[in-house]
Amino acid sequence: MDRRVGRLRRTVWASGHLHKFSALRAERVWFVTLTYRGVDDWKANHITSAIKCARQWLKRRTGHKLRYTWVAELQTRGAVHYHLAVWLPKGLTLPKFDKQGWWPYGMTNVQRSFNPVGYLMKYLSKVGAFHKFPKGCRLFGIGGLDAQARGIRTWINYPQWLKQTAGVGEVVRRAGRYLVRETGEILKSPFRMLWTRTGLYLSTVGPVPTRWVDGPYSAVTFGGA
Repeated sequence: MDRRVGRLRRTVWASGHLHKFSALRAERVWFVTLTYRGVDDWKANHITSAIKCARQWLKRRTGHKLRYTWVAELQTRGAVHYHLAVWLPKGLTLPKFDKQGWWPYGMTNVQRSFNPVGYLMKYLSKVGAFHKFPKGCRLFGIGGLDAQARGIRTWINYPQWLKQTAGVGEVVRRAGRYLVRETGEILKSPFRMLWTRTGLYLSTVGPVPTRWVDGPYSAVTFGGA
């Protein structure tokens, strides 16, 4: 669970900043809370359906894709609670999900946000191994990132040895293995896990890569360059 939570926090942090960096000056961020009436009202398709409604609404209005990041929180009473950050063009106000019929399961709140990543990370700081989310409950969702931003988000969660071997977009994962995109070469970890009576240890089975001169973002382009 600790590794899952760590991956979750890195992914949400990265997605929030990637949305921010790709945002136009004329954009605004809206922060939404989605609350259930009953403790046991949660269903897996509820958040997906709500996001779909918001996506269709924005497409009808502007033709743009919906760019968002959401996280799930478990309230003290035991109910699932969602926090959603949405990036919209300036001048467009995000409506309340319950008033639109997008969230008929309880109450919603919508307000402007000036630090969406900070808000999302604040709620994620409460997630730990002791939290018992319903089976099948996703802890976060991300949408609207372009291919390059998705590549950066994926790279951030690679193991350290791999991040020191390949940059953003250079590696793909297939059947649990890491392959160089251009050559198909399989990259293997230079470490081996050893279980002993005193715990888990890593031993090297090959040369540990050092950082490359070009850096992980050498293949990333900015502003269409």
